[in-house]
Amino acid sequence: MKILVLNCGSSSIKYQLFDINTGVVLAKGIVEKVGLTGSFLKNERFDGNKVKLDKEIPDHLNGIELILESLVNKEHGVIKELSEIDAVGHRVVHGGETFKTSCYLDDETIRGVESCSDLAPLHNPANLKGIYAMKKALPDVPQVGVFDTSFHQTMPDYSYMYALPYSLYEKHGIRRYGFHGTSHSYVSKRACEILNVDFESKKIITCHLGNGGSVTAIKYGKSVDTSMGLTPLEGLMMGTRSGDLDAGAIMFIMEKEKMNYSALNTLLNKESGLLGISGVSSDMREIEASAAEGNVRAKLALKMFSYRVKKYIGAYAAAMGGVDIIIFTGGIGENSVKDREVMCEGLEFLGLEFDFAANDGIRGKEQIISKKDSKVVAMVVPTNEEWVIASDTKAIVEEMKA
Repeated sequence: MKILVLNCGSSSIKYQLFDINTGVVLAKGIVEKVGLTGSFLKNERFDGNKVKLDKEIPDHLNGIELILESLVNKEHGVIKELSEIDAVGHRVVHGGETFKTSCYLDDETIRGVESCSDLAPLHNPANLKGIYAMKKALPDVPQVGVFDTSFHQTMPDYSYMYALPYSLYEKHGIRRYGFHGTSHSYVSKRACEILNVDFESKKIITCHLGNGGSVTAIKYGKSVDTSMGLTPLEGLMMGTRSGDLDAGAIMFIMEKEKMNYSALNTLLNKESGLLGISGVSSDMREIEASAAEGNVRAKLALKMFSYRVKKYIGAYAAAMGGVDIIIFTGGIGENSVKDREVMCEGLEFLGLEFDFAANDGIRGKEQIISKKDSKVVAMVVPTNEEWVIASDTKAIVEEMKA
């Protein structure tokens, strides 16, 4: 079975074509600058063949048509006909309370995704563009939606509710939903496979750390708390997002800086976080390099970032009554040796004995980074959200055909 996985942003489309039976990624790539000048497609085949196609891409339909053309291209394609694509899996950011699991996308469920757009105005409309475009391009191919929020639908109400008037939850669904669910689900289950332990018997803390970041508490196979909230803005300090912030400070800033909603949204989502503190970049590698040269603000940004992750680890260990496994994933979690070291420093009281030698030099590969006799296991597990989407798509399509 061949499954095409799509992750549509407002001006980009990431894709991977899986041979799900063998686990091979036949092709992967990205369409960038959709609707903008200088648009292009980059495609990489399983054998390393790479191509960049510069072409005007006015909308998502054109972008998806270009992806499909590249997949069947005689020179750099990987399939002979589009009929070889058995299903399409879409990453959908927000499923609200409507979607507790991945689902087949028919007219009714697509309307359900549309109804969640108010909760994720920057993400769901872009995801929907990909769904609409694929329905036009391959109308007979089944489509499946896999939601960032669905893994967190097991959180208890006392965990996901905000201390606001209850009527706001009833009228508008204002509550914590959490994100990165496919990543937290994948790495926690994969860690238990590596350790040969029962997923549903362990207390796990997963740290998905990239330009966006979140920490999740997983108790006996279920997400019981997570750092992101109604939107991806809450929680950790991130590349350009502020993370947790006193709401009073927001009102104060709006008054003093004479800011409207749009300007405030830009400030909190695009000008804050690591970028805002360091003044250097949102890229951890550039900040680390600047800190090594003595940049005081870059050093502060690194300390703040690690401190906040550690604080969530401690809080979630307390909430679950202990922790058995701590996992690092995402671009920073998988590749930043020093950050993992700093985040685990001082966690001996939880039972974690960190192995500095095992951690040293580990980038982008599975590795246990705690000592053999450590009560708590610390691990690096590279995430694979696309594989989760492909796997869920396969399961749903096969169930439909059964």
